[in-house]
Amino acid sequence: MIEYINGKITGRNPAFLIIETGGIGYHVKISLNTYSAVADKEQVKLLTHLAIREDAHLLYGFTEESERQLFRNLISVSGIGTNTAILILSSLITSELKNAIISGNIALLKSIKGVGPKTAQRIIIELQDSLKKGNPDIIPATTFSSVAFNESVSALVMLGFKRPDAERIVGKIMKDNNMNISVEEIIKMSLKTL
Repeated sequence: MIEYINGKITGRNPAFLIIETGGIGYHVKISLNTYSAVADKEQVKLLTHLAIREDAHLLYGFTEESERQLFRNLISVSGIGTNTAILILSSLITSELKNAIISGNIALLKSIKGVGPKTAQRIIIELQDSLKKGNPDIIPATTFSSVAFNESVSALVMLGFKRPDAERIVGKIMKDNNMNISVEEIIKMSLKTL
């Protein structure tokens, strides 16, 4: 198993990166979230997942362990392959996807291209319990405005904070204030905490 790859980006596309290390260029498939995270970087270290098929060895790359773990959870679901998992991860940020699964939000999962009602139900049934156990800080999506959450997290990421840290603190602030808080207040409180 290849745990990570560290090297120079010699080619980039929203669906993959070419990373050169040790004189070898590796084709690494990525999600749009990972692409956004490395958009301005020349050198990168990506956590990887190697998928070995009869006809190919495919390398998938992730900037965050939480995204790689969610990818692995998704491909463990019957009927979801690696390409569908990357498409799902490209459609929602990691915390949104976890929230959708934990809260049983079939409508949000169905809105992802390639995910029908049966697949959405399978994802929820097979992953809901394990995600609840592994993520006690995750707040069900139905309990707060995802617009305020997303705007706050995006603003903090643009200010230079890491997305997982921003998601965690914004979720906590919204939970502590019973969701009755503006985006501006969330950002101010987050800046004091981070």
